[in-house]
Amino acid sequence: MRAAERERFILDEAIKFFAEQGFGGQTRELAKRMGITHSAIYRHFPSKEALIERVYEEIYLSRWSPTWAGLIQDRSLTLETRLSRFYLEYVQQVFEYNWVRIFVFSGMKSFDITKRYLEIVREQIIEPACRELRHDLKLASSDKVPLSEREVELFWGLHGRIFYMAIRRFVYETPTPDKLDDIVVDAVRSFLGGATRLLPEILEAR
Repeated sequence: MRAAERERFILDEAIKFFAEQGFGGQTRELAKRMGITHSAIYRHFPSKEALIERVYEEIYLSRWSPTWAGLIQDRSLTLETRLSRFYLEYVQQVFEYNWVRIFVFSGMKSFDITKRYLEIVREQIIEPACRELRHDLKLASSDKVPLSEREVELFWGLHGRIFYMAIRRFVYETPTPDKLDDIVVDAVRSFLGGATRLLPEILEAR
């Protein structure tokens, strides 16, 4: 096996291993499972942390579309259309065994994969969506009135509602619908129905 092929093999197996065992799983056990020496892993990845970093790049960064941030801010479309399109594409990328389980395991350990990824979600999706809803409702811009945690939490609630189906499927292993498109669209529509009424009250209360 060539060096590049062996490195790819180790990475692919590490993704499956950490999804099953969590980050508490030892690289020695990973090597045994692959049928290679422990030192062979470290010829390609200088540390367990370096291997985990590659897992993060492969599983999370490579699946994040650079078009999503622009989609959320595309005012030629209704906000409902933008959010629906984003989440329909998003579930296609993240509703996958390895993605979900590594994400959850990371949140329970000292590795900061979950924190770093959620910062991307907040910066590129959550906060822009808050600003777009203000624009739709002709409310004060965030330049004049900074976003509050209360309104940001509204959008985290939508995000969490959709992602929770992945938790149910791949962590709790309980039944979830096979087809998610209608459920995603319903979630966006019901969210906007409530948020449209609530947001003016939130800003007025401030």
